[in-house]
Amino acid sequence: MTRLGESVARASELLSQDLSSDKTVERLLEETGSRRYIDLTDLSPTEQAELIASRTVEILPGVAELAKRIEERRGAGQGLAIKLGIDPTAADVHLGHVVPMIILNRFQRMGHDVTLLIGDFTAKIGDPSGRTAERPPLTDDDIARNLAGYQDQVRPFFDFEKVNFRQNSEWLAPYTFPELLGLLAQVPVSQLLQREDFRNRLAAGSGLTMSELLYPIAQALDSVALECDVELGGADQLLNLQMGRKLMELRGQRPQLVVTMPLIEGTDGTGAKMSKSKGNYVALSATAEDVFGKIMSIPDRLMKPYLEAWTEWTDAEITAAIARVEERSLHPMDLKKVLAGEVVAALYGLEKAMAARAGFVAQFSKKSFTDVDTPVVDAGEHGTESIATVLSKVLEFQPSASAARRVAKQNGLRLVIETEGGQESVVLPEAQAVRPLAEVVAETLASAGLTGTSDAVYLKAGRKIAQVRGV
Repeated sequence: MTRLGESVARASELLSQDLSSDKTVERLLEETGSRRYIDLTDLSPTEQAELIASRTVEILPGVAELAKRIEERRGAGQGLAIKLGIDPTAADVHLGHVVPMIILNRFQRMGHDVTLLIGDFTAKIGDPSGRTAERPPLTDDDIARNLAGYQDQVRPFFDFEKVNFRQNSEWLAPYTFPELLGLLAQVPVSQLLQREDFRNRLAAGSGLTMSELLYPIAQALDSVALECDVELGGADQLLNLQMGRKLMELRGQRPQLVVTMPLIEGTDGTGAKMSKSKGNYVALSATAEDVFGKIMSIPDRLMKPYLEAWTEWTDAEITAAIARVEERSLHPMDLKKVLAGEVVAALYGLEKAMAARAGFVAQFSKKSFTDVDTPVVDAGEHGTESIATVLSKVLEFQPSASAARRVAKQNGLRLVIETEGGQESVVLPEAQAVRPLAEVVAETLASAGLTGTSDAVYLKAGRKIAQVRGV
């Protein structure tokens, strides 16, 4: 039995037990978390290819071809040449960005040669994938700063000490205009314009620069320069990755295999991709408590794709856990706590994962907040300020008033009123977020037939909560 198989056997036993038990969950997280470091070189080429395929959208030209190439390289005493290109366009990244890094980590542990290509040249163009407008170009200082932040935050999921770093300015900067013209003569314009995002922008009358149009060519030349066996990218990168296959073939090289990663849905459950602009993301720089709470806020249906994206669980383990939820032998909240624990453990370690779990249970699993140590906002002092201002400037729950309004737009802003009879939660629409705190509280209490003098009133924004006094 392989080392991975031994781990699966141990974890499967734990998954059949009571997952509301802290002791059981801690043992499970320790077991599954250790898989991030298991040597996978003992897997056969077919097993390696299938393990990669289990977490991808598509492998072109096929999983069998990936297994065949692994076997060929292994026979020659080599590993596959794997490439992932990143354009460091931002200093802060979120969990959606780590999906390909987890797959790269698996390739590393299988004994393959991984190259992380830094698009210092193409970042100045800006990858147009999924864009509705032109992306602002970056300076060299922007790129260096963003890359440093990216490495620091992604490091828990990927071993940067075992990766080859290359920059595509090495071969793209000296590329001559005659060389480019000769290459473009072999690439039909219709192939470049197949992209749906290009067609949508042109139909909407938006700008599309020649540099953006040539971005797939530049990315494909990266594959030619590195003579890749495999290139990874998001599902929205498929046409760029296929261009790499075409140019490699034109240069007499064996075309690379294409491995596409899923685009992760955001935490709000609207179907939109995880994105900072939409506020539906989990930042890698967030605290352990915030990461845990954010994942606990997701719809139940996202547990399966999130388990697939961010854990080392096998398909069989995920299927078994979801089946237990569906047959009601496992409460969805208990599985969600395990998922949140997996992510926090990867970022901050098992001890902090269990502490975040305990903190969440103490704060949000009780019917009353009276025993929970919460921040306090005085309505007498801040009652004339808008709720969004209170959340951002007074309580520092949100980075800005506009971010607080986005929380309200996603139904994450509430007043919680506690009485002897229990707890009532009132969702505050976005329009209420820009109104004075005292007015909103008074109107809410009046409509509920309650008074603030005998009731505990709390302002809840997402996972964070503060008591409102003096109402």
